Amino acid sequence: MQKFSGFQIIAKTLGGNKGWKAQWRDAAPRASYDAIIIGGGGHGLAAAYYLASEHGISNVAVLEKGWIGGGNTGRNTTIIRSNYLFEESAALYNHALNLWEGLSQELNYNVMYSPRGVMMLAHNIHDVQVFRRHVHANRLAGVDNEWLTAQQCKDYCPPLNIDAATMRYPVLGGSLQRRGGTARHDAVAWGYARAASARGVDIVQNCEVKAILRGADGAVTGVETTRGTIHSSRIGVSAAGNSSVVLDMAGVSMPLESFPLQALVSEPVKPDFPCVVMSNTIHAYISQSDKGEMVIGAGTDSYTSYTQRGGLHIATHTLDAICELFPQYRRLRMLRNWGGIVDVTPDRSPIIAKTPVRGLYVNCGWGTGGFKATPGAGNLLAYTMARDTPHPINAPFTIERFRDGTLIDEAAAAAVAH
Repeated sequence: MQKFSGFQIIAKTLGGNKGWKAQWRDAAPRASYDAIIIGGGGHGLAAAYYLASEHGISNVAVLEKGWIGGGNTGRNTTIIRSNYLFEESAALYNHALNLWEGLSQELNYNVMYSPRGVMMLAHNIHDVQVFRRHVHANRLAGVDNEWLTAQQCKDYCPPLNIDAATMRYPVLGGSLQRRGGTARHDAVAWGYARAASARGVDIVQNCEVKAILRGADGAVTGVETTRGTIHSSRIGVSAAGNSSVVLDMAGVSMPLESFPLQALVSEPVKPDFPCVVMSNTIHAYISQSDKGEMVIGAGTDSYTSYTQRGGLHIATHTLDAICELFPQYRRLRMLRNWGGIVDVTPDRSPIIAKTPVRGLYVNCGWGTGGFKATPGAGNLLAYTMARDTPHPINAPFTIERFRDGTLIDEAAAAAVAH
């Protein structure tokens, strides 16, 4: 793997940018592997990387039906935070956040992690009570979070409107996680792909899985793909909105629903917005990209779908809210909008676990919070696959919790899972 450094970039620039190598090998599938990961997004690539780097399993194939990072990894709003209410969730997302902080150095690839802070606004007494509860719970769990008054919110984010006379939902305060922020979504996928490939992982694009093969004893034996049969006794599914479709091939029924989730960006403007601001009550959130675009996210559409688009009224409602919170952006023109497919569990918490089928593992159900968990989800899926047992952090996130009633109900706790 070629190493990146400031000296190398200067040298290559002076040499006409010649001599750069491909970031990763565009591999053809082999007949068999020690492990297969279905899904070439951030989670799947991270799992392959950690299988090789931490567990010594490098004979791995990542199978992607399209191109690397072409699913939700490339279609999200890149927010990173760990200020979830329940201890299980806080531990899971904080594990990911800890990995985010050193990820660029570990991968030798700039993932542009920016801990600019994530501020969540309170608009009514219920919001105030909920967020203050979050702050106290997070502190007990060792997760940074703090309460701000309305004026402190504006001091931290000057474009914010706190004039109660002009707002349907006045700002009464907010919680702030300073370690939260954003990262560059495609850089994360490319960085993990590059690092995994350098350790011997085969990244196979345009390779759709059509069937999961099982032996007489019920254990997995491989997959049938559009590029032939590939054998393995260990398969991890990390296919986001299509997870339930893939797992159904092995006879595993998942408690998942898939919904479109929309986002949009404005024309670029000069750096003006210092953090990430989220509003659960009016269901909108915003940050500014390094290119100057205002990145705006909405809630999920209300119908199940596998399309990467959504209803226009969702985006319109979100822009109404953004214009009220930040009136100075009312004249900005929107450049584009898009949708991803999110897989949602009944309690809005993920599943990272063994399945009832021997040799088959799953990482799914992240809903609208998958990007922020990328390093942690991949790291924990790799651990579970390598050792055939969950790590203590993901041990509570089983499929069986829906049978046993041991839910991690972030849906009721947060009202939104971003």
